[in-house]
Amino acid sequence: MSSPELARRRWDLLVVGAGTAGLIGAQVAASLGARVLLVERDRFGGDCLWTGCVPSKALLSAAHAAAGARDAAKYGVHVGDVQVDGPAVLAAVRQAITTIAPVDSPEAVRASGAETATGSVRFTGATGAEVDGVPVRFLQALVCTGSAPALPEVAGLADVEPLTTDSVWDLPDLPDRLAVLGGGTSGCELAQAFARLGVSVTLVEAGDRLLAGEDPKASEAVTAALRRDGVDVRTGSTPVRVTGDPTGGRLHLADGGTADFTRLLVAVGRTPRTGGLGLAAAGVAVDERGSVVVDDALRTTNPRIWAAGDVTGHPAYTHVAGVHGNHAALNAVLGLRRRIDLAAVPRVTFTRPEVATVGEPTADPGPDRRVHTQPLRRADRAIAEQATDGFTRLVVDGRHRLRGATVVGPRAGEALAELTLAVSRGLTTSHLTGAMHPYPTYADPQWNAAIADFRGRLTGRSGRVALTALRLARRARLAIDDRRTGRPTGAGSGRPQIAIAASTSASAPEPADPLELMRPDSST
Repeated sequence: MSSPELARRRWDLLVVGAGTAGLIGAQVAASLGARVLLVERDRFGGDCLWTGCVPSKALLSAAHAAAGARDAAKYGVHVGDVQVDGPAVLAAVRQAITTIAPVDSPEAVRASGAETATGSVRFTGATGAEVDGVPVRFLQALVCTGSAPALPEVAGLADVEPLTTDSVWDLPDLPDRLAVLGGGTSGCELAQAFARLGVSVTLVEAGDRLLAGEDPKASEAVTAALRRDGVDVRTGSTPVRVTGDPTGGRLHLADGGTADFTRLLVAVGRTPRTGGLGLAAAGVAVDERGSVVVDDALRTTNPRIWAAGDVTGHPAYTHVAGVHGNHAALNAVLGLRRRIDLAAVPRVTFTRPEVATVGEPTADPGPDRRVHTQPLRRADRAIAEQATDGFTRLVVDGRHRLRGATVVGPRAGEALAELTLAVSRGLTTSHLTGAMHPYPTYADPQWNAAIADFRGRLTGRSGRVALTALRLARRARLAIDDRRTGRPTGAGSGRPQIAIAASTSASAPEPADPLELMRPDSST
């Protein structure tokens, strides 16, 4: 769009940033009939497309393929030496980006009815801004500028030109030796990916364990898996200085240890991109980290300006940004007040095994919570595929509502979808057991964990009373029927009898208890 057109119109909604939140926000607003201008200073698609979800999952796919080939002999399949072509792997990663990019392109946005522009936005007042110096007027605005990789203050770090989760994808080939700073989700995923592709990897985490925000048993499972893949995992190790240059160097740790590398990758978190936006001129407050301050409807301290995605300081996930963008657009354009609920935000670490979590922590629950754990080694699908490392752990409250879940194992992210719905909608373990589930799947443990909670209710006083009452009532009804028909009590009907045989497989999924009268909503 030309500069005169930008300046001439007054936009219903100015959207700043074309990442996930901005793209969805702009397209939703346009679909509602609003005049929308979406401005991006760099590449449409944001971090998810160019430096986050898409490239990392493409790299992990190649890494898991290599690991699977090396491990194929346990299935009786012999493939010989596995050769990894580093440039070809990275080219495949870039091809995945190229394939998806048109979906997030300016052309796709314009097809939805919104207008687009490229440039840097700076707010000049409550309802005014500039795009590369061109004045733009708006009724409302939506800030979706995302976040950037954080760099720790470590002496000598800048001298080696460290890679970040943004720049690692520009490598022409795989490095010989990689040191990774940070044992969170990104650090663990990339450490395992490069290790499985043949790179010598050292993973350094200052905390006492990897994935500090997850269930400790999940952390243990991922740590063990990384070490099996050859990753040198160093926890409780704080970097104090770096020596070397862009071709290689040494990481010096507070405990006296060192880690040599040809490239150093930093994955210690992200910071919001709010610098240079002129937010103060627009009356938009930021917190001590630089995140835009928003209420539960994503409105900023300027009632005409909204914010969505990583820039808000809410959990930095693409799915959060997508929901943000949708809600902010609806609230801004229609005057609604749809609130963001952060109590059921799912998250997945895509290592092998995967770690998927939602809701309340599954370790050390409160006094009114119960935890049910089912190991993956009892799941027939996992046994058949020889992938039994993992577990499912559910947290339920006194009314048997699902409050939190951790799933560790293959396809844990997919298995988490049902549990996320349950947590977000206040469903109970009886709702889960009452739904027929396909068999065999990696979701069997979560169904069996729900069944364990449901059956546990039958051992309590109220459960025993209810069962006794039902059993006696049934016995009385049968006796009445026998007297009415003149049939001796206990005599057969003469019809063919059908025997219901119990499963002979100890690991088969347990059937849900059919006592529908024991509904969770009426639980004591």
